[in-house]
Amino acid sequence: MKKITKVLSFSVLLLSAFQATVEAKIRVVTTLPSFADIATHVGGDEVDAVSLTKGTQDPHFVDAKPDLILKLNRADLLIRAGLGLEDGWLPPLLTGSRNAKLQTGQDGNLDGSSLIHLKEVPTGKVDRSQGDVHPGGNPHFMLDPRNGGVMAKAIADRLSRLEPSKAAGFHQRADAYAKSLSEKIAIWQKSLASLKGKPVVTYHRSWIYFSDWVGLDEVGFLEPKPGIPPSPDHVAHLINLMKEKKVKLIVMEPYYPIGAAEEVSRQTGAKLVVLPTEVLGTPEAKTYSDVFETIVSKLK
Repeated sequence: MKKITKVLSFSVLLLSAFQATVEAKIRVVTTLPSFADIATHVGGDEVDAVSLTKGTQDPHFVDAKPDLILKLNRADLLIRAGLGLEDGWLPPLLTGSRNAKLQTGQDGNLDGSSLIHLKEVPTGKVDRSQGDVHPGGNPHFMLDPRNGGVMAKAIADRLSRLEPSKAAGFHQRADAYAKSLSEKIAIWQKSLASLKGKPVVTYHRSWIYFSDWVGLDEVGFLEPKPGIPPSPDHVAHLINLMKEKKVKLIVMEPYYPIGAAEEVSRQTGAKLVVLPTEVLGTPEAKTYSDVFETIVSKLK
């Protein structure tokens, strides 16, 4: 009996030690899988990072489920894109989490858009008649891989505020990650050099940053306005435009209906390519770098 008691006591001690180790990690919750992947690279064993969304989901629309509230309740750091991308679902989750550390303006709330040179920032009045326009600018900045290094260093800075004693490791890993990514970017750019100046049509305005990086000329969109599904009249107009501009490439995300894009492709002869916009947007895109490896392999 004493032997059993000792074994049980030892097991409890081991479990307690394990729990303490887990609890010692900085809990990071992100609104995009790419942020979670980069945070994992930067944080190493000191961080437990999870995303509230999947790469196959439209990040504008997410079901506010109770398990997401629980993740936020336990988190030390929230990393989000900002610019209204998550406005349709994140605010009620944050309120429900009752986690003061994650509220806007706190060290536990990192808005990625504050670090980026933004595109498509409206200069005039914005209203619903224009579709789902983001008043602060286009939030799909992670499709320019150069912003991955920016985010890595920003995440290291924020983790260092939360755990100053581990700052050196965070910054070392962030620098190594940014250097590795920069080397890959040079290779990707060479692989995609033939696309520079070529016209392209995309489904949503997700690809503005990517097109700027590669040098693609976005001449039209399957959506008549951001967030508005393609109508027959718009599709007909787009087909004529593509024939006039000699567009041979259509790019779209994996989470939008593909029917209209297939019809436009059939009518124009343009190649339709479905590309991941996020980590695990397609099965082979397992990391942020893999997203671009996948994109490059399908476009070159």
